[in-house]
Amino acid sequence: MHLFDALLSSLFRTDFLEYLPMTRAITVLCLSGHDPGGGAGLQADIETLAAHGIHALGVITALTVQDSRNVRRVIATDPRLLDEQLDVLLADMQPDAVKLGLLGSAAQLDVIVHRLVALAVPVVCDPVLRAGGGADLVAVDFPSALRRQLLPQVTVLTPNASETRRLVPEAAGDLDASAAALLADGCMRVLITGGDEAEASTSVINRCYEHNAPPRTCEWPRLPETFHGAGCTLASAIAARLALGDTPDDAIDAGQRWTQRALARAVAVGGGRRIPGRFIE
Repeated sequence: MHLFDALLSSLFRTDFLEYLPMTRAITVLCLSGHDPGGGAGLQADIETLAAHGIHALGVITALTVQDSRNVRRVIATDPRLLDEQLDVLLADMQPDAVKLGLLGSAAQLDVIVHRLVALAVPVVCDPVLRAGGGADLVAVDFPSALRRQLLPQVTVLTPNASETRRLVPEAAGDLDASAAALLADGCMRVLITGGDEAEASTSVINRCYEHNAPPRTCEWPRLPETFHGAGCTLASAIAARLALGDTPDDAIDAGQRWTQRALARAVAVGGGRRIPGRFIE
């Protein structure tokens, strides 16, 4: 009995624990805005990634004044602070993928692109340009700067239809032509979501584009509610699957399926749009 007690005690000694192998968590670096209501932005990223068993590294790119209906004000993080945060964080941690959401200003792009080049991991970008309630979130020169500077580093770009038209005004609203222009700017895949298109339709059509291949369409039942944070959730789910080792096409498909389930379980936290139910069993 004394021998057993001694062996059991040794299992909990600090010096014994030092010899146990350390398992590194899979991580995704999220550069996103902060939504005080938790429906979108960094909180949506954290919840989605946690549901996939992934640890989120979070850097806030903008503070916002908003509720479940609309955004009233955006305050961009100073690029120097953003650079300092990333410098310290990435000296200690190596993310397996990156998810980009609302970027506070064009001045942040140089800092972010520099880090993405050095990291050389998959990047998912949700180009948040306008709030679901209609408020503009970025300056007029931001879309062209994003295309010019950021897209060559992006693995999957996930704009909705209205964001696509704003990113590529020269395409005159033609989504196929818009996608071709965005691919020409350098990104690997473009997933244009159709949840913001005509609500009279009973289906949501998402279109996935890549170089030298015909577009793939994915059709989902249109749910009766409107949502806050759906785009953040989808982009984070795709980033999660890329971090876990999926190919871009598999990650896009899995991310859409997961997000559709989250939308079907959406909850109300305020008087406006519902937020995705990201705690999926």
